[in-house]
Amino acid sequence: MRLIISLIFLSCFGFSESYSLQKTKTKISKSLFIAQPNDQSKRLFVVSQKGTIHIIQNGKTLREPFLDISHHVHSSKLPGSEEGLLGLAFHPGYKENGFFYVNYVNKNDSSIVARFQVSSNPNSADPSSELILLSLAQPFGNHNGGHLSFGPNDGFLYIGFGDGGKFGDPFNHAQQLNNWFGKILRIDVNSGNPYNIPKDNPFINTKNMLPEIWCYGLRNPWRFSFDQHSGDLLIGDVGQNLWEEINWISHPESRGTNFGWKIMEGNHCYSPEENCNKEDLVLPIYEYPNNANYMKILMGFDDNAATGCSVTGGYVYRGKSIPELFGRYIFGDYCTGRIWSFKKENNQMVDFRNEQLILNNNSSSMPKFISSFGEDQQRELYIVDYIGAIYKFVP
Repeated sequence: MRLIISLIFLSCFGFSESYSLQKTKTKISKSLFIAQPNDQSKRLFVVSQKGTIHIIQNGKTLREPFLDISHHVHSSKLPGSEEGLLGLAFHPGYKENGFFYVNYVNKNDSSIVARFQVSSNPNSADPSSELILLSLAQPFGNHNGGHLSFGPNDGFLYIGFGDGGKFGDPFNHAQQLNNWFGKILRIDVNSGNPYNIPKDNPFINTKNMLPEIWCYGLRNPWRFSFDQHSGDLLIGDVGQNLWEEINWISHPESRGTNFGWKIMEGNHCYSPEENCNKEDLVLPIYEYPNNANYMKILMGFDDNAATGCSVTGGYVYRGKSIPELFGRYIFGDYCTGRIWSFKKENNQMVDFRNEQLILNNNSSSMPKFISSFGEDQQRELYIVDYIGAIYKFVP
């Protein structure tokens, strides 16, 4: 009887013995993202919120950072700060041109999107090579977004910005098209000075609308990604205080899409007493309640009954080492460390699983504060713990 109950429990929570997590022997404090360029070096690059990028090579962190711009990055010491160095994207032609792009908040509290170039030393960037592409003055210290990604089908750079912060989008930034707040932008960094607007951007040559905008109505798209097979856009949009959401939409359909904030929070009217017109809005494919007490968790108290409080968007797994995960979208929650996955069929979520993962190297330290997921050039998947550990999904 006990065995039957155990099997039912494991089935309900999606436990699998076909894959586990492998923890690296490295610790980079305030880790926010991990990426790998297509230069065949197999090096992993880890972003620290403090303003540095570090290289993991052969399982070890190199002593000197790849890039150190901490002297002009605003990195608060307060827990849960949303400022600092936030995003990294390598140019698809990095092997030839050495270009990479970062998103950070500077000492003047402006979000900066800039291009850097590697030096003659492949393990060291040239800090003097900075070319600033965009600058956005932030009214508050939260909801800065900061993620960057190149589209797999078009080679354009996509940039995520939150609604500008505070509480409830007080300036209604996300629904207005004359600013970059609460938006994902799309620019061509391969031409122009310092960039061009792709000709099929939805609001190009439209009065009182900024041409860089690709889609809008987002609160804080902390992490978004593209399915490397379909080109679909997947966004983990951090909620206000009730609902966290995942948006999944095909790439052509995401052009000019309004994801609803602050008309909606998840699938729910944010202010029911106000006009809540859902027409022409694209609602999330999945939502979950924001019911975890972040401060209690930060102080070490368990909150096992809670689902989470801040979604961390992930990736559709397209690697080869774990066939069971192929085609599943993997994502998690920053506060509780929970990890989930599901598939999409006929525009609907199917086969939802609560992933109960184990470590394969006898470590008891599981991811606690999931700040990001990442993938390498083989499309194998990683988890970044804000405390500093890096985990890889392995057979």
